[in-house]
Amino acid sequence: MEKERPVVALTMGDPAGIGPEICARALAEPALHSGARCVVYGDERVMRSAAALVGSSPSAWGDARIVDLANAEPSSFAPGQVSAACGRAAWEYIEAATHDALAGKVAAVVTAPINKESVSAAKVPHIGHTEMLASLTGVADPLTMFETLGLRVFFLTRHVSLRRACDLVTGARLLDYLERCHAALAGLGVSGELAVAGLNPHCGEHGLFGDEEGREIVPAIAAARARGLAVAGPIGADSVFHLAKTGRFAAVLSLYHDQGHVACKTLDFERTVSLTLGLPFLRTSVDHGTAFDIAWKGEASAVSMVEAVLAAARYSPHYASPRAAPRREGAGPTP
Repeated sequence: MEKERPVVALTMGDPAGIGPEICARALAEPALHSGARCVVYGDERVMRSAAALVGSSPSAWGDARIVDLANAEPSSFAPGQVSAACGRAAWEYIEAATHDALAGKVAAVVTAPINKESVSAAKVPHIGHTEMLASLTGVADPLTMFETLGLRVFFLTRHVSLRRACDLVTGARLLDYLERCHAALAGLGVSGELAVAGLNPHCGEHGLFGDEEGREIVPAIAAARARGLAVAGPIGADSVFHLAKTGRFAAVLSLYHDQGHVACKTLDFERTVSLTLGLPFLRTSVDHGTAFDIAWKGEASAVSMVEAVLAAARYSPHYASPRAAPRREGAGPTP
């Protein structure tokens, strides 16, 4: 039974944020220890302070252990404040966990939130988790997938304006992502049809409300099917997520940030988990920030952290990183 529980790394996140307390709360959940052996990459002094704050004794953490980087003396930072030292510490937890994941010491990495201002103040050359992991692993463009209560959502574009996102809905980009999303699902041990959300109301209503579906999306889906991929769509965004949630589709390819985020977070905000796919190891994450406004007040919920660990434990035994395919001209990385 011991060998069947994957070793899952938890990075503590920004010491001044809610990361330490949600890690401490999560580690007291029996469900975590029945599914995984947890290893926290952080500062032991901070973790023990967080445990005392939320009433989660380390004695209740089962066989979890701490890789102590001893880089965040609790008296050296102010809770809920931007700090270069905390940004540097958060980066070092990610760096150490990634090193061990690449060495095969842990099966998956679960990340607590970091603060982009603190990371920038520390002059870390990567602003967010995805950029950090891409650099540390040499993977140019990992995929992001959200999962909420069985609903899985990929993103064609994320952190760009809506106007720019519409310009990025091209046939070449879509075909590239349809291939990669299918490979990512297979790497998780998931089979089934992938649905493409429509961009315009009613998928453009044959050109009445926009021509992107007919001009770019439909031809890309036809090309994907010709390559043997199980792809459906485009399907109106007002119904496709419901269809996927009820089991009609294995996942949905959302075309822009809010289209997929709204669907997942409305379904269950706290249980939305982010998965980074295409890395040499599986990475999952809470889908919220450092919450500086409530940090170190004992108020933060650990539900998302628990769900992220459970997702890592569930998928990591099946996870296989897709081999990097040649990039199609015009495909580009996820912005």
